[in-house]
Amino acid sequence: MITIIAKHIIQEDKTTAFRSLAEELIVETHKETGCIEYSLFEDIDHKNILTFIEEWESKEAIEKHFNSNHFTRIVPQMKALLSTSPEINLYKEVI
Repeated sequence: MITIIAKHIIQEDKTTAFRSLAEELIVETHKETGCIEYSLFEDIDHKNILTFIEEWESKEAIEKHFNSNHFTRIVPQMKALLSTSPEINLYKEVI
């Protein structure tokens, strides 16, 4: 299993638009083979910091996700709403 933590800092006035796009992305991603979990979390102190926490069965499933129609359509729209580049890290469990 692979966990992805993808932190996004959104422009102050664009969080509603980002959330709307994220909702569509989450719904479609949950339908994908290999997706174990795909959720969006809000920073408690900074409402414009939203982080996806994802769990995937394999790197192959992640690659299919990155190439899916919904991902390639929605993610560029989301990136346009950010104030900085996202911080994305992939993890594997070690203990």
